[in-house]
Amino acid sequence: MYFLGSFEAAAKAMKVESITARVHSDADIDVAIAALGGGDAGLVMMSDSFMGVHRGTVISAALRHKVPTIFDAAGFAREGGLLAYGSSNADSFRRSAGYVDRILRGARPADLPVQAPALFEMVLNLNTAKALGLEVPLFFQQRADEVVE
Repeated sequence: MYFLGSFEAAAKAMKVESITARVHSDADIDVAIAALGGGDAGLVMMSDSFMGVHRGTVISAALRHKVPTIFDAAGFAREGGLLAYGSSNADSFRRSAGYVDRILRGARPADLPVQAPALFEMVLNLNTAKALGLEVPLFFQQRADEVVE
């Protein structure tokens, strides 16, 4: 829900209809993705603990129903999703060591500044693009931090 408002605003600005699907099971996921298949639709999936556990279902349903899917974490594209773009977890964890150090040296956590992600990564899965019948332009492949083939 955290990202929904900004997603809907961006979709509206681009004159794209946004549809929200609340899912609670593998069957719900398949039904929601099947409803998108066969047209000019795509899926933007923001991960949470539920989607992390059910990512295999999302990826396989998206492939089965020919729905291009964009994720916010690189692992989803590495596992068969079409595209992932989001902050680098490795970089965020690496930077958190400085916070731990400061706290262990006596800093109060409430006094530490909030840090926004500094490094973003894009992972493109060309195998999935081919399975979906998509041709990805070379310039786009070159922009990706990682291309899965």
